[in-house]
Amino acid sequence: MIPRHFQITISFLLVAILIAGIYITQLRHAEETKTQQGLTARAGAPEGRGEEETIKVLVAYDDDLALRWRKTQAFIPEQRDLRAQAVLRALLTQYLQTPSPHPLGKGADIKDVYFLNDDTLLIDTNAQFADGHPSGVLLEQMTLTSLIETLTANVPGISKVKFLVEGKERETLAGHADLMSFYQVSAVHELAREFQ
Repeated sequence: MIPRHFQITISFLLVAILIAGIYITQLRHAEETKTQQGLTARAGAPEGRGEEETIKVLVAYDDDLALRWRKTQAFIPEQRDLRAQAVLRALLTQYLQTPSPHPLGKGADIKDVYFLNDDTLLIDTNAQFADGHPSGVLLEQMTLTSLIETLTANVPGISKVKFLVEGKERETLAGHADLMSFYQVSAVHELAREFQ
């Protein structure tokens, strides 16, 4: 026979586990709701003058290891740097949906873009974009290729692109894809053809 004080202790532990499970479920639901509201707010809070446009985005599909063009609606500002940022965010919105054809880290975002001159663009991502990115040569290449191809399809005149994370250089995206170098758009076009 189990002593009474052990029975009481086990009962309290079971109740504590049940309460913790309910609490964790509520936290997960609240986090998912907050993420969805953030996506909606980001898409619905345009900066500058512009209008709703149909744009082409090159979406990565992990199951097929392929890139495919898709059309989507997005508010696109007139100003060139804001246009570039809006186009990239429209693509990220495709990846942050559930289910996603190419899942990225929760909260991944493009913080800002900077034109160094007319044909060179710096893309500043947040930490979640890089820290939460799945590791793998092909997955990382598909992400960067889809971003650069989507960008150049909707913002003409860009020939070089470099990625930053939280405003700083980083060696790789998630251990493989180089983030220290500038990407030549012509070379990325060739790489994109291999995935199509």
